[in-house]
Amino acid sequence: MSRSDIRERLQLRPVINVAGTMTYLGSSIVVPEAIEAMNQILPEFVEMADLQRHASKVISRLTGSEAGFITTSCASGISMAVAGCMTGDDLLAIEKLPHYRGGKNEVIVQAGHLVNFGAPVEQAIRLTGAEVVSIGQATSCAPYQFEGAITERTAAAVYVISHHAVHYGQLPLPLFCEIAHRHGVPVIVDAASEYDLRRFLAEGADIVLYSGHKFLGGPTSGIVAGHKDRVRHAWLQNRGLARGMKVGKENIIGALAALEAWEKRDHQGIRLREKQILQLWENGLAGRVGVSVSQEADPTDNPLDRCKIALNPELARITAWDFAAELAAGSPPIIVRDHLVEHGYLYLDPCNLHPEEEHIVLKRIIEVLDQAANAPTARVTSWQERVASKQKALLQWPD
Repeated sequence: MSRSDIRERLQLRPVINVAGTMTYLGSSIVVPEAIEAMNQILPEFVEMADLQRHASKVISRLTGSEAGFITTSCASGISMAVAGCMTGDDLLAIEKLPHYRGGKNEVIVQAGHLVNFGAPVEQAIRLTGAEVVSIGQATSCAPYQFEGAITERTAAAVYVISHHAVHYGQLPLPLFCEIAHRHGVPVIVDAASEYDLRRFLAEGADIVLYSGHKFLGGPTSGIVAGHKDRVRHAWLQNRGLARGMKVGKENIIGALAALEAWEKRDHQGIRLREKQILQLWENGLAGRVGVSVSQEADPTDNPLDRCKIALNPELARITAWDFAAELAAGSPPIIVRDHLVEHGYLYLDPCNLHPEEEHIVLKRIIEVLDQAANAPTARVTSWQERVASKQKALLQWPD
């Protein structure tokens, strides 16, 4: 059955994804190696602890870590890593979380890193019973603020690598780790959507968490990598609060297959194709009234660019958020990267396109721009209206 057939049978819209590796769209195109590995293991029985031992070897080889394991998501990895820093290998403490109060339970995070990735990052920490200690302000954090927050109750410090985080005025990771380690505090790095599988451990992190289902192209999963003791303490949380986060054999083996496929992937060839797509879009939209098109590098230094489209609503006769809404409501639905539309621009990410979809995207964009230019009235709704309508739609699910 083709990918379009199953969506039609389930009455699902055939979305074209130019938003990127977004969880709300299913994250990414799963690579064939992962699909094959999952199909092979699904009918079979395995000892899960042994499968995770195998996973640890693969993760260690590819990340430079001492150990690792697969969990359900990067978010669950945050909870498990934090809980492990709180309990160590105390099995009774593991069973008592989140109400265990026998040891350290404070977790330090820079204010500029307290982001929402679909849920608040601090909630993934608080699920363990830990208290989040915010340091600095949203736009700045200094070493003295970090050092001044460390107490005998500090269990860990969490560092977030994300396009949602503030990208100026924050402590760089090597300095963050140096301060933490000087006071005996382990550092946990949330690197969910990052290409580089070695950098953050090399810069001093004790545990790094990756998504297995974003750039890697695996099934829904999280990768926990780091120092052996810290990884073991995180894995032991499967006997406690992480029981509700348990991962299946198929997702473990699928994530490992995606990791190994990543090692062999033609990254240079993929970047070349993406560059060609970006140039197609830029050339196709050049010179349009009220529309500015450019290419912009990824804000967390992943080796990729995106197409930035900025709209002047007075000239283009449509706001960036109305433009995104029109594309999403059309046929086929095109979902753009719209987290910054309030500022008058959006992005097109080419990394999850199927062949020839880039031409469909360009055609639809031109259609929407032409419709706006020729409409009797401009499509300019207020930002307040957009915010209210999104919340209303959320609260009406499943209707």
